[in-house]
Amino acid sequence: MNDRVTPPIQALPDGEAEVSLVLHLPWEDIARLGQEAGRLAAQMQRPVTLDEAVSHRLRSARAAAHARSSGEQPAAVAPASVSSLPARPPAEQARQAIDRINGTG
Repeated sequence: MNDRVTPPIQALPDGEAEVSLVLHLPWEDIARLGQEAGRLAAQMQRPVTLDEAVSHRLRSARAAAHARSSGEQPAAVAPASVSSLPARPPAEQARQAIDRINGTG
């Protein structure tokens, strides 16, 4: 991690904390987060932001890691990694990722 600036941490009323970060992600990862948000929205029957999808993914990963460390069988968690894709120009990657997010690709 860089020593640029410590991100502000804000306490939330529900006992959780909020940290604002800027992430530089490949388009494929953004598409995965969009898919995760879509699954979560269908499950919760309401719109879900990418922020919520990331938080849900982090909580699921933490719960799975905790279960593994205590010897329990973890609940099924979708893999967080993105399959390797052939190299394409960035504009084509962006277009295809957006199509996948929108469900048209």
